[in-house]
Amino acid sequence: MSDDTGIERGPDGKPRCRWGLSAPEYLSYHDREWGRPLHGETELFERLTLEAFQSGLSWLTILRKRENFRRAFDGFDIEKIAEYGAKEVKRLLSDAGIVRNRKKVEAAITNAKAARAMRANGETLDELIWGFAPDEPRPAPATFADLEPTTPESKALAKELKRRGFVFVGPTTVYATMEAIGVVNDHLAGCAFR
Repeated sequence: MSDDTGIERGPDGKPRCRWGLSAPEYLSYHDREWGRPLHGETELFERLTLEAFQSGLSWLTILRKRENFRRAFDGFDIEKIAEYGAKEVKRLLSDAGIVRNRKKVEAAITNAKAARAMRANGETLDELIWGFAPDEPRPAPATFADLEPTTPESKALAKELKRRGFVFVGPTTVYATMEAIGVVNDHLAGCAFR
C-alpha cells in the first residue's frame, strides 16, 4: 500500500516513510535510530563524521560500512582520532572497508581536534548541537516535498561549528545530522515511527 505522501506499509503492516523500506538496513535504521534523540560525545561525533563521509554518496553505502568505520576510527574516540597522523591517514586510505577519501579522512581528524578543544574549554559537542534545536517543533511534514535540505538552525549550527574549527560541516550535512540524531523529527506525518 503506497500513496503520494511517501508513506508505505511495512512487512508488519505499520506505515513508514517509504525510504525506510527500500533496503533491510534502512528498515532497522528508520525504525530504531533515525529521528530518535541521541546524546553523547562519541555518538554525536560518529554521526557528524559519517554524515560528512556520506556527502555525495548514498546513506545506504555508509550504513553498510558503519561497523568498518567504527573499527577503522577506534570507535570514534575523539581523543584517539585527534592524535592521528600520517601513519593513520595512510592506514585509513588503504582500508577498503570504509570510504577512502583523503579530504573526508582529514576532516574527521580535524573535527576530532576541534571537539577535543571544546572539551578543554569545558564545552561539549552534545551541548553545542542540541543548543541549536528549534525552539518549537515544526509541524510534521506531510510529504517529502515538505522537507528542506537546510534550515535556519542548520545554517547557524554549521557556521558555529566552522567558527570552532570543524570542516566538512555545511548546512546540508549538519541538517542531515540533526535529523539523524533527533534534534528535529522529519518522519512524515503518517509514519508510525514519528
